[in-house]
Amino acid sequence: MSTDGVTTIAEVARQAKVSRATVSRVMNGHATVDPELAGRVREVAARLHYSPSRVARSLSLGRTQTVGLLVPDLGNPMFQQVLRGANQAARRSGYRILVADSIEEPQREAELAIEARRQCDALILCSPRMPEPELVQVLDATRPVVLVNRELTGSDVPTLTVDYVHGIRAVAQHLLDLGHRTLLYLTGPAESASNAARLAGLRQWQADHPEVKIEDVPCGSMIEDGYRAVDVVLDSGATGVIAFNDLVAFGLLGKLDEAGVNVPGDLSVAGFDDIDFARYARPSLTTMSVPQADLGRQAWDQLQALLQFPGQTAPGPTYFRPRLVQRASTGPAGSTS
Repeated sequence: MSTDGVTTIAEVARQAKVSRATVSRVMNGHATVDPELAGRVREVAARLHYSPSRVARSLSLGRTQTVGLLVPDLGNPMFQQVLRGANQAARRSGYRILVADSIEEPQREAELAIEARRQCDALILCSPRMPEPELVQVLDATRPVVLVNRELTGSDVPTLTVDYVHGIRAVAQHLLDLGHRTLLYLTGPAESASNAARLAGLRQWQADHPEVKIEDVPCGSMIEDGYRAVDVVLDSGATGVIAFNDLVAFGLLGKLDEAGVNVPGDLSVAGFDDIDFARYARPSLTTMSVPQADLGRQAWDQLQALLQFPGQTAPGPTYFRPRLVQRASTGPAGSTS
């Protein structure tokens, strides 16, 4: 036992009457140790409450047992759920998640991604905002890596993405079915690939529905962005608003309530993502539900496959289709009594 009272590998080896190398192989799960010896080592380790040093284990295995996850904004519950899903899955395999947050500064993403990869065995790159040429370089420099919530044509990197085109079309159709003919879209960050997909989806949908007027105005991705957008929303004459995400919708709902605007009687508001708080908004928020934790879990599954079989061919992109969750924030156009 060491001077600080912690059982050492040397003490386990002495009492089990084996070498320290044998103890190390047993504790690391190697199948080359004689079963009788392995059982004796485990019995002694349990009796002495021996826990192998994570640093020593990493050195012996040549791995850190850590995976990096880079997100653009950890304050966004969407990314928190992706992290939770990845963390739960990775923990079951003996890995930890190291999180890096670029705080919506695309110019920092490349540096953060490469630095995180230096400290970890692999990387999950979630919703990167950087331009595509830079993204290609970063992916090549950080393998093994999995890309989440961003498409990249022609890449062999495993990719998981949400069908935002389908999602935005579905929420626009929902508002049309309620009788809304003048819609406003509060756009997300200009660098966001998912925002570009939403805009493309709206353009497609409007081409199919020329009777509907759709305007898009720059906004952002945070609660305060939605809160500040209230004057633009009210001046637009729209009867239905689609926010880039639920956080923007929350901010807008808060300011509309302060202004005495009836939702959905005077104005319908829909969000995107279905974060945990969406059902508790005032009124509860209609939104497109994205399987956030599933994104994280499947990102880990694909990353683990790369770690176990480095030479394998990555599967094609995996798409997740969001579903409409209708709540109290949307209603028939002109429904104020």
